[in-house]
Amino acid sequence: MLKGLDNYNWYPLYTKSRFEKKTNDFLTKKGIETYLPINKRLKQWSDRKKWVDEPLFQSYLFVRISLKEYDLVIQTPGVVRFIYFSGNIATISDAQIQQLKKILAENYQPEVTFAKLEKGQKVKIIEGNLKGYEAEMVMWQQQNRLLLRLDALGQSLLLKIPAGYVQPV
Repeated sequence: MLKGLDNYNWYPLYTKSRFEKKTNDFLTKKGIETYLPINKRLKQWSDRKKWVDEPLFQSYLFVRISLKEYDLVIQTPGVVRFIYFSGNIATISDAQIQQLKKILAENYQPEVTFAKLEKGQKVKIIEGNLKGYEAEMVMWQQQNRLLLRLDALGQSLLLKIPAGYVQPV
């Protein structure tokens, strides 16, 4: 028997384009624990503006499973594949999932970027739901924003956080 088959971990999934919510529903109906980070955004059309719920990471969804449930997940409509790094399924720590939940609960209006940003000064968050987390401060479009990296996804989150919420490490 393979080691770790009974351990439950968070794994990122790649889904069909614009199929994240439906895939999430299919997995939930199968009894799989999922997390689909949703971000509220103000969208503007030619005749109106409206707040819409969009997945924070397009075509990504997180599942908390043991490896025994791999086949059950991969056979779900909308699932394209698990994300792999160096030949192994990528895992996301419970701490990173909790951090994402706190970011979205605090309504920081995160913005996903694939840009390779220069490392800046390390800071510690001293106020709000993210109190205690460390991150890098960067300059972006002439506004101070806090950069939090999710290494397993190769993506970064840019957050607007008041200057008084951070202190240098």
